Amino acid sequence: MILNVEHTLYYSYSNSVSLTPHTIYLTPKASPNQEIVSFQLEILPTPNILYKNIDVEGNAQSVAFFNTPTDRLSFRAKVEIVSEEVNPFHFIYYPFGAETLPFKYPEKELVLLQPYLTDDGITTLIDQFARQIAAEANWKTTDFLTRISKYIRYNFLYEKRLEGAAHSPEATLISRKGTCRDYAVLMIAACKALGLAARFVSGYCYGSELQAHELHAWVEVYLPGAGWRGFDPTEGRITDFHYIALASSAQAELINPIRGGFRGNAVSSLNAFVDIRQK
Repeated sequence: MILNVEHTLYYSYSNSVSLTPHTIYLTPKASPNQEIVSFQLEILPTPNILYKNIDVEGNAQSVAFFNTPTDRLSFRAKVEIVSEEVNPFHFIYYPFGAETLPFKYPEKELVLLQPYLTDDGITTLIDQFARQIAAEANWKTTDFLTRISKYIRYNFLYEKRLEGAAHSPEATLISRKGTCRDYAVLMIAACKALGLAARFVSGYCYGSELQAHELHAWVEVYLPGAGWRGFDPTEGRITDFHYIALASSAQAELINPIRGGFRGNAVSSLNAFVDIRQK
């Protein structure tokens, strides 16, 4: 399947401002089952300096510096990607004992997974929630991950909130509503409560009514023998060839598509739009 994505972010300011450096996460991540045919990034006004690098977690990152005052700023990313249709459940746990919760990661992997195993956001309520879902799944790892994804999908009210940080896991669990990033942060905390290494992913989902024209967020969990596997609590499913990841991190706020600011007496507003089409 060939997908074409166009993602536009438009910032406007009530007065002319000076822009601080902006960090950009709009380049798709490499994947064994996806080939990036082309990628273009247009920034207006044109940055005085723009460089590309790899961040601390292996994500493609661009950093832009601006010297000219402006009352608007826009980013437009265009990508064509070939996504191979594969069975997302085609994997084997190794060691085999990882099929059942709780399990221990191999020692050498455990050292590298520490940032994804912190107790951030884990409260008594989150721990109880995770254990309840795990018990219903007979403590089977895959069943737990699919069950909690579906539980959030069908028992929470989805809402749109373009800007702002994700709510705390407990706040989302209590209110039973939130955005895709709120759901992802909740599921990450529940996974970590059971000793599963989990991280936040931003990207696109083709074919979703909820996410057709917006940036999306989901969860990746590290499974021994299977590596990082995606689960989407907004859609209630394991991720497949319909998903395009831009960046992943132990901390959601580090991989906002655009991270930057301005100096000046002004009020800013943001409009964003995502268009995904099959070629």
